[in-house]
Amino acid sequence: MPGTNYDNLKSAIEVLGERGVRCLDCDLEDEKARSELIFNLSNDKSPLNILINNAAFVGTTNLEGWVTDFQSQSVETWRRAVEVNLTAAFDLSKGLMRKIKESGDGSIINISSIYGFVAPDYSLYEGTQMGDPAAAYAVSKGGLIQFSRWMATSLAPDIRVNTISPGGVFRDQPEKFVERYKIKTPLGRMATEEDFKGAIAYLASNLSSYVTGHNLVVDGGWSAW
Repeated sequence: MPGTNYDNLKSAIEVLGERGVRCLDCDLEDEKARSELIFNLSNDKSPLNILINNAAFVGTTNLEGWVTDFQSQSVETWRRAVEVNLTAAFDLSKGLMRKIKESGDGSIINISSIYGFVAPDYSLYEGTQMGDPAAAYAVSKGGLIQFSRWMATSLAPDIRVNTISPGGVFRDQPEKFVERYKIKTPLGRMATEEDFKGAIAYLASNLSSYVTGHNLVVDGGWSAW
C-alpha cells in the first residue's frame, strides 16, 4: 500500500534488479498473495535452497491499539501482527517445504527478536515519544522461536531450521533511548544491519551443516546480564 515503506520497497527492488536479483512483491498479511507467491516459486525452474522469514509487522506509534497500555491494545492489531510475524512464516515454510527439500541442501532461517524471549525494559522509553511494541509483537516473535524448534525436528534431516534473534537496531531513535540502550549493552552500542550478515551467512551455508533448532542471539550481549 502507498506510503514511505512502499516507496522504500520500490527503491530497493530497483537497486536489486540492477544487480541481477529477481524480486517478487508480496503482501504477507494477505493469504491469497502468499498463495500466489508459493505457487510462482514452486513452479519456477530455479532451485530453492534457503528461505529467510524476515518480514515483520512492527507497527507505528500512530497505529491504533499498538503502542499503548495493555488494556487499550486491540484484538484487530494483535491479529495483524500474528498474521505477518508468525502465520506467514508457517504458510511459506509449509508451502515451499517440498521445493526446499528437493534442493538437497535446504535451510530455513526465521528472524525473531530479543523481545521473543526477554521482557521489555520500560525504563528505556521514559521521557521519549517512543513506546514498547504491543504484546502481539513479543508473542509472535516468541512463537517464531518455538516454531523453528518444532520444524527443526519435523523436517530433519532434509532441512535445517534455525532462528536469529537480533538486538535493538539503531534507526535514529531519540538520544535518551539510544544512550540508555548502550549503557545496558555490554558491547556499548546498538546494532546495525551489517551486524547480522555473518549470522545469516553462517546459518545459510554449510558452515552450519550440523546446526539445527538453534536460536542465534545477536544482541551485543544485551541478554547476557
